[in-house]
Amino acid sequence: MRRTDGPKMKSPYLEVTFRKGNPMAAYLYLPRHSGDRAVRTAKAARGMLVDYATDGRPIGIEFTSTTHIRLANVNAVLSAAHESPATPGDLAPLAVA
Repeated sequence: MRRTDGPKMKSPYLEVTFRKGNPMAAYLYLPRHSGDRAVRTAKAARGMLVDYATDGRPIGIEFTSTTHIRLANVNAVLSAAHESPATPGDLAPLAVA
């Protein structure tokens, strides 16, 4: 489970884990309230898991495989969370150089 302490996070941000210069996993943090933590995780699409807070809000998207990420799938989750859609540039760090 992931935990975020501190003030409310207002904007989504992407954290990418690299191995030998290639992206191997990533996590898109969605806006959270102070003290939010994941209490449930559900599969959203191939290579994509969504973490939910106690009140049912999506608070993050884990990408377990960076080769299967589809912008449409990410945007479906963001839409359900009432967040702005991602652009190709938002996910650009996941592209293998």
